[in-house]
Amino acid sequence: MSKTLIIAEAGVNHNGDIGLAKELINAAVAAGADYVKFQTFKAEKLASKLARKASYQEENTNDRKESQYDMLKRLELSAEQHFELMNYARHRNIKFFSTAFDLDSVDFLSTLNLGLWKIPSGEITNYPYLKRIAANRQSVILSTGMCTMDDIRAAMNVLLQNGVDKELISVLHCNTQYPTPMRDVNLLAMLSIKREFGVNIGYSDHTIGIEIPIAAVALGATIIEKHFTLNRDMEGPDHKASLEPKELKEMVQAIRNVEMALGSPEKIISQSENENIVIARKSIVARTAIKKGDVFTDNNLTAKRPGTGISPMRWLDLLGKIATRDFNEDEQIEV
Repeated sequence: MSKTLIIAEAGVNHNGDIGLAKELINAAVAAGADYVKFQTFKAEKLASKLARKASYQEENTNDRKESQYDMLKRLELSAEQHFELMNYARHRNIKFFSTAFDLDSVDFLSTLNLGLWKIPSGEITNYPYLKRIAANRQSVILSTGMCTMDDIRAAMNVLLQNGVDKELISVLHCNTQYPTPMRDVNLLAMLSIKREFGVNIGYSDHTIGIEIPIAAVALGATIIEKHFTLNRDMEGPDHKASLEPKELKEMVQAIRNVEMALGSPEKIISQSENENIVIARKSIVARTAIKKGDVFTDNNLTAKRPGTGISPMRWLDLLGKIATRDFNEDEQIEV
């Protein structure tokens, strides 16, 4: 199995603080993630000043009167901060990229030539946005929260018709509720996406804990995206549904273990268990003392460990044969 691409989603969990953003990069490196991802937007381009926050955002920011616009304004990263974080990630030897949430941000990220685009669930029905990203003709990861198959098909068609090769598109199953209730994960839909569209599949997770991303890898996910934070008790819209650094590291290690454990479709005797064959399997032995000239029967033969003698699968071959010598009880039969 090829290596699962693990994206540590820092998102806006830096709270607008470049120092916290760098600490998030450090945590992603320590966890062994492949990418660290942020979010790129201008508040005035993303939300109207009248747009309300989602209920989970209201709860996690402890300010129900604050507008979504005001919240987003506090969480913006400037162009200079993007360059600083990108260079810092390069210095720490982890890949950096970001999700654009408006057309100006798409154009800005194009100048960074990151080579990889992430389309968030909320933009999957945004035709001008999809077309602008497609114009780069680079790899695209498409999140599909709040989507039907028809929504995915329509977005895929925009990408394909505007220059993106199908081989460059990966589709992530996703649920956008923070946190996602287990009953709403619907993980098997990921496999339906693969069958329907013939693309690489993955999973963007917003559940509490790490077991669902691990299950997704076992089902065939090639990309896992998971939000993380330095501390879930920090104030901000996404902290509560994010992993802390220790948990992120545990998730990465568990995924790597699952990758190794999946192996190949061929059923073989593994190197580690080969030595157990003679210990765990059985051989045909004398149930009771057998004299030379006695006939082997179901009454005077049995099967016991170790498996160093004649296999019990040859039982019928021995029945009716004549003992060519004496055998003591438990002695392996020879013919």
